[in-house]
Amino acid sequence: MFKDNLIGFALAVGSSAFIGSSFIIKKKGLQRAAALGSRAGSGGYGYLLEPLWWIGMFTSVVIFSVVIGEFANFVAYMYAPAVLVTPLGALSIIVSAVLAHFLLKETLRKLGILGCILCIVGSTVIVLHAPGEHAISSVDEIWELAVQPAFLLYVASTIAVVLALVLYCEPRYGQTNIMIYIGVCSVIGSLTVMSVKALGIAIKLTLEGSSQVAHFKSCVFAMVAATCVITQLNYLNKALDTFNTAVVSPIYYAMFTSLTIVASAIMFKDWSGQSASSIASVLCGFITVLSGTMVLHSTRDPEKQLTRDYSVLSPHISWVVHGNGEIWKQKDNDELQSEYVAIINQDHFK
Repeated sequence: MFKDNLIGFALAVGSSAFIGSSFIIKKKGLQRAAALGSRAGSGGYGYLLEPLWWIGMFTSVVIFSVVIGEFANFVAYMYAPAVLVTPLGALSIIVSAVLAHFLLKETLRKLGILGCILCIVGSTVIVLHAPGEHAISSVDEIWELAVQPAFLLYVASTIAVVLALVLYCEPRYGQTNIMIYIGVCSVIGSLTVMSVKALGIAIKLTLEGSSQVAHFKSCVFAMVAATCVITQLNYLNKALDTFNTAVVSPIYYAMFTSLTIVASAIMFKDWSGQSASSIASVLCGFITVLSGTMVLHSTRDPEKQLTRDYSVLSPHISWVVHGNGEIWKQKDNDELQSEYVAIINQDHFK
């Protein structure tokens, strides 16, 4: 059991390093795409034409997914419970924070180092007290866990939340409230991990001699995972393009990890048979990691907004629009002429 957790830990750490790197590359690609006039945050998909974004995708989905990164994370879920693997994603925040400092010019102050240390300490505590994986012998057993009433209620709740965020909140608040895009990513992400873990266990059992991959239920888990990953990717791109990476990373990590731990506790019963001290230690470790991400976030500069070439208007000047389309400035003490159509005060431009 300890050996499996150790394997999962090593794979998760390697995965986090590559995730953090690809996160910054994709952000850089989105910035270049935005300069061409097509922003993901505004519903555009111009970033698909940006080579640097594809380099980031190649790093995080192809090389990373097949060889190092996501494959390592995928295999980690075969050996270790989600409560161990998922919180280690904080290490990717450290990597992204350092790279963002140098590549994106998003300043990392000295207090940010404290946030990084807290993430490392919290991750260590989680590793030392993480529960062992329960033995599962077939996909049918995983299916029974997935269709239990408690988990079905969780799935129904997440679908309802996502529909509310996408259909109602996104058109109204998507460009101003960071929780809309990240909320969709995090809620869907918890289902992604559950389906990926189920598929990973099926592959592991197949490699051990008990063929499970060709099972119909394994195909269902694979389709759910693919759908969730595509949805996550779309809304994560929108969040990255609309808001500062320093804000997106910690909030996304906190929500995604919290919901994943809840989902895993419901479906796989990670806490079953664990002592109160072990559970408390893991929770303290997670709170420490969460505190580190918040400290790291609080020390970062907000993203600079695009400026426009508007000149500052004098508080004593109004702009008068005539019926013939001409515009002229009028001072407060000037007499208003009769042919005006509208007066635009300086406050109009605020």
